[in-house]
Amino acid sequence: MAIETKLMTAEELLNMPDDGMEHELVRGKLRTMPPPGLQHEEIAAHLVLIFGPFIKMHSLGRFFGGPGFIIERGPDTVRAPDFAFIATGRLPSGEAIAGYPELAPDFLVEVVSPGDSAAEVLDKILQWLEAGVRMAVALYPKRRSIAVYRSASDIRLLGADDVFDGGDVLPGFSCPVRELFPD
Repeated sequence: MAIETKLMTAEELLNMPDDGMEHELVRGKLRTMPPPGLQHEEIAAHLVLIFGPFIKMHSLGRFFGGPGFIIERGPDTVRAPDFAFIATGRLPSGEAIAGYPELAPDFLVEVVSPGDSAAEVLDKILQWLEAGVRMAVALYPKRRSIAVYRSASDIRLLGADDVFDGGDVLPGFSCPVRELFPD
């Protein structure tokens, strides 16, 4: 006799009690990770300081430091990047959004933790792209480098001495890759 495992919904994830762990929902299955380490969180906070003022000054949209987004339904997938940007007009202006928005951000950054496998990072980035993300960046602290994904076949690898360009997603934004990392 086969035992069926009940898949979790985005709403059930949102209503889970806080247990001090980080959670994502992938095709209805709960993924639990330990809270990020200090370096990870310092980089994530630094990204808000790098991208946030530019986005605000140019009225490009709204930015966030790690919320969940529903990017698939039936079964549900809720992913949470370390930094996300949503272009003007894609979210209701002036309204607080309760819960997870059912959309993909335009731009996001995933800070790669030491325990993340290359396959896990790639799977997560590909899920984001399939959901409609226009540009995803995987940031590698140990190497001080980034991988910029526009699609599964349009990938640029940039080192500390290269310049990251926001292209048509963050028009006018550019900075040396080394500036994406706190001192």
